[in-house]
Amino acid sequence: MLALDTTLTFFAASVLLALSPGPDNVFVLLHSAVHGRRAGLLVVLGLCSGLLFHTAAVALGLAAVFAASATAFTALKLLGAGYLLWLAWGAWHAPVGIADTTTQAAMTPWQTYLRGVMMNITNPKVAIFFLAFLPQFADPARGNMALQIVLLGGVFMLAALLTFSTVAWFAAGFGQVFKRSLRAQRALNRVASVVFVGLALRLATAQR
Repeated sequence: MLALDTTLTFFAASVLLALSPGPDNVFVLLHSAVHGRRAGLLVVLGLCSGLLFHTAAVALGLAAVFAASATAFTALKLLGAGYLLWLAWGAWHAPVGIADTTTQAAMTPWQTYLRGVMMNITNPKVAIFFLAFLPQFADPARGNMALQIVLLGGVFMLAALLTFSTVAWFAAGFGQVFKRSLRAQRALNRVASVVFVGLALRLATAQR
């Protein structure tokens, strides 16, 4: 079982890490601003669900494969970069309108949620980050290491959920201003597209 002081320290570090600029919180900010608060929060749930995969990977030792295998790491990062480029294409060609008739209207809540899951799972840097970060707070003297890793993963997910939800909430309010102007909507979609391309390039050129 985790010690209380260790858990609190880990939670504080997780919040700070979630607040630091990165693909996930930038994705949440843009998605909420373009598609609204509900869509942003669904993406947040998807991102946090993706952390289940990375937590399990560390607990089972699978993340070590991506850390050791250049081929596995490259394959996953290219898949993630391709997914981001697909999002960039969709944002660039998204229709605009004074009413809420953007591409989000054509997406079901489940599709929006899965978008967040895919965004998180296809980022191999998250798996390697978990492999390096979580074990530092686990103590063999306190019992089963795999169970401690799972608990730490749950704490990290809670920190990410609270942090990203806050970002989504305020970004959606900012995005409402843009929805009153077709030109502003188009500009925001263009900005989102360019950012997605930038994130794709950053991921594609990432090193282990």
